[in-house]
This record gives sequence, C-alpha cells and structure tokens, in this order.
Amino acid sequence: MPETQLKVKLLAMTPHALAVIYAACRQCYSAERAEEIFVRAIQGIPPVHEQEAFVRKIVASGHESVIEHVSFTFAISGISRACSHQLVRHRIASYSQQSQRYVKAENFHYIIPPTIANQPELKRIYEETMAELQQKYNAIVAKLEEAGVKGEKARQDARFILPNACETRIVVTMNCRSLLNFFALRCCERAQWEIRALANEMLRLCKEKLPAVFAEAGPKCKKLGYCPEGKRSCGRMPLKERVIPLQKGKDKPVGSV
Repeated sequence: MPETQLKVKLLAMTPHALAVIYAACRQCYSAERAEEIFVRAIQGIPPVHEQEAFVRKIVASGHESVIEHVSFTFAISGISRACSHQLVRHRIASYSQQSQRYVKAENFHYIIPPTIANQPELKRIYEETMAELQQKYNAIVAKLEEAGVKGEKARQDARFILPNACETRIVVTMNCRSLLNFFALRCCERAQWEIRALANEMLRLCKEKLPAVFAEAGPKCKKLGYCPEGKRSCGRMPLKERVIPLQKGKDKPVGSV
C-alpha cells in the first residue's frame, strides 16, 4: 500500500492544431472556405511563425472562441480522490475516472500531503491510518462476500470507508479555452497544492505542444498584471487596488502621490 506520485501523460491532441485555429480565425474575415485556408496552413502558407504570431495576437486580445476547436487529452494518475473532486468542478471537459466500484482497492495507493510527509511522527500516524483502513476495507469485502454479496456489490458498499487520500486515475479532455481558464485558477499560489501541481504539469505539456496559445498561460494575475485576491494574495503581484484607480471619483491608485 505504497505512497504514489503524480504522473501526467498527453494521450492525444487535435491534429494540426495551429492550422485548425488559424483557419478558424481567418474564416471569420475571409470569403474563402476554411478548408482551403487550412490546407494551405498545413503546407506552410503563410509560414508557421506567421500563423503563430497571428494566433498569439488573437489569444492576447481575448477572442478565445476560435481556440475551442482544439482539445488535449491527458491520462492522469497519482492524484488523490480529493484532488479529482476539485478537477471535475471544471465542467467544460470530459472525464473518465477509475471506478472504486469495479476496481477492488485491495492494495490501494495513496497520497501524503507534504505538511504531513515532512514530519516523521505525523507521517507515521498517517501511514498507520492508511494501513488500518486497508485492513478494514478488506475485512468488510470479505464479510460481505461470505454473506453472499459478491463482486461489485460488495465493493460499492465497502468503498464508503476509503479515504480521500486514495489514488485515482482519470482521463481528461479539455479544449484550449477551458484549459486557459483551468490554468488561470489552478496555477494560482492560492490553489490547493495538489491540483496546482497537476495544473502546472498539464500547462508544461500544453506550452510544449502549442506555444502560440499557451506561452503566456498561467495564474490569472499573470494576464491581469495584478492580484485580485486582496489580503489573501501570495505577494507575487501588486494588489488590484494599487493598480486600478479607486472608484468614487478618485483617479489615483492607493499609494500614489
């Protein structure tokens, strides 16, 4: 019943992603057919660097509907059930998650929060608790099966005692616009540590594959130029009230002279 680590694998993405976005953008302003623009874009007409520059400009301007035509599919493992509950709140996405009903947790892996892993006594208590829960789970499954409740019916009830720390595995597909929103929220220093680590790894893969869209992606403060979190700010960026002039007739930010 070992501790496990985060792993993110990019399974697939929309083929010719840059050309798809470029053709979608150009279609809005061109009498040509999108497929003609697309074929030329694949052939390097205009050159790829010009396509990238054009898409970067579109993304920077906030016209993000065109990037919804491209999606990324990730295989994610080594995250806790607690993390997956946060992940699936991002609703414009598709999820296929490992079931605790169909997959027996006879030797479940788990995640240890860093604050606990860094303190030997707390880690010992944590690991002992995981081991005890494993034993209780196994015992409940065995007793249910002895009583004639077999297979998934036994597992679906025994899983009620499994902890949020249990590892889960999930396949996630998001379009580029949803990914930008996901990164803006979950790469923030105020996001919970586990989903922030997941978001940062997904962002790394996206930047590598499609920099025209994701080169400037990250926490929302990066695009805004200020932190909208007020007193909860991590301090990386100036607070909103020091960048945006105050209302009520005042025309200077706080702290200005």
